[in-house]
Amino acid sequence: MADIDNKDQAEMDPADMEDVEEVEEEETGEDENSKARQLTVQMMQNPQILAALQERLDGLNGSPSGYMESLPKVVKRRVNALKNLQVKCAHIEAKFYEEVHELERKYAALYQPLFDKRSDIVKAAYEPTDEECEWKADEEEELTDEMKEKAKLEEEKKDEEKEDPKGIPEFWLTVFKNVDLLSDMLQEHDEPILKHLQDIKVKFSDPGQPMSFTLEFYFEPNDFFTNTVLTKTYKMRSEPDETDPFSFDGPEIMCCTGCPIDWTKGKNVTLKTIKKKQKHKGRGTVRTVTKTVPNDSFFNFFTPPEVPENGDLDEDSEAILAADFEIGHFIRERIVPRAVLYFTGEAIEDDDDDYDEEGEEADDEEGEEEADEENDPDYDPKKDAAPPAECKQQ
Repeated sequence: MADIDNKDQAEMDPADMEDVEEVEEEETGEDENSKARQLTVQMMQNPQILAALQERLDGLNGSPSGYMESLPKVVKRRVNALKNLQVKCAHIEAKFYEEVHELERKYAALYQPLFDKRSDIVKAAYEPTDEECEWKADEEEELTDEMKEKAKLEEEKKDEEKEDPKGIPEFWLTVFKNVDLLSDMLQEHDEPILKHLQDIKVKFSDPGQPMSFTLEFYFEPNDFFTNTVLTKTYKMRSEPDETDPFSFDGPEIMCCTGCPIDWTKGKNVTLKTIKKKQKHKGRGTVRTVTKTVPNDSFFNFFTPPEVPENGDLDEDSEAILAADFEIGHFIRERIVPRAVLYFTGEAIEDDDDDYDEEGEEADDEEGEEEADEENDPDYDPKKDAAPPAECKQQ
C-alpha cells in the first residue's frame, strides 16, 4: 500500500501537490484551534482563574460596574444627587422643545403665503412678473451683453418650437425622483398619478393640543382617485420616559396615521391581481384562481402599520415605521421648505458634497493602509498581484 501511495503521489501534478499540502495545513490549523478551545474551557472551569479574572475586571477604571462599586458610599450618594439634577435638566429640555414647536407654528404662518404663491406658479394659477423672474445665475456673471442677448434669442426660439407649457409641469414628481429617500418608494405605475400632485403643505397642531404635524398632499382632479387631499399625521412626544429619562434627546415620533384613498375602479396601484393554477388532488383537474395581493407603491405611505396599545411590533413593522418616520420628518424639514432646490438639484449637490468628504477620508485611509503594506517587511506583493491576462479569459 505504501508503494502504491508513493506511486500515486509521484504521478500527481505539482499543482495538485500544492492543493494537498494546503488542505493538510488547514487540517493542522483546525487541530490547533480545537486544542485552544479545549484549553479555554478547562481554564474557565477553574474557580481560582475565574476569581482572578473577576477581580481584574472590577478593578478597571473604565468599567461602570467596577468603578462605581469601588466608590465610597458617601460619594455614591452625591452621584445619585447629580442624576436627579440630570432628570430635571431633561424635563427643562422637553419644555424647550415644546417652545420650539410653538415657534415653528408661528413662523409656518409667515412662510405659508410664500409657499402658496409657489403653488400658484407651479399649477399655472399665477404668472410671475419679469421682475420676479429675474435671476442672476453663477455662470452668467462673466457673460458679455452680446452673449446674453444671443442666449436669450436661442431660448426664445426653443420656446416657439415647443408648445407653451402651463406652470411648471411635473414639479413635485421631479422633486421626488431627485431625492433618493423618496425615489426608492416610487414605482413606475406611481408616476402618472404624481404628475397630478400640485402641492405639499405642513400643518402643525393647534396651541394646547398634543404635539403633532400633518403632511397634506394636494392633487388636481384625476382618473385615479376622487380625493383632492391625502393626509399623513405624525404624533410626537416631547417628555422624558419615566423608566429611562436619560435617553431623552428631543421630540420623538410616537405613531402616524394615514387616510383612506377613494380609488377609481381598476386604478388602485397598491393592489395587483395574480393568477395561480391549482390541481385537484383526486381528479387531477387544473383550475385557475385569481387573487388580489398587495403591490409596491408610493401610496402605501398613506396606510402605515398600526401600533398596538401595548406598543409591541414585529420586526418588519418596526422597520417600516422607522423608515416612515424618517421620510415624514425629511419631507417636513427639507422638502417642503426647499422644494425648488430639490427640483433643480442644487440641494442634492449640497448633500452630495457631504458624502464626498467622507469618501475622500476613506480614500486617505486606504492610502495609509497601502503605505503600511509597503513598509511591512513580511508583505509579499506577489500575493496581491492580478492574475496574468490569459488567466482572465474564460
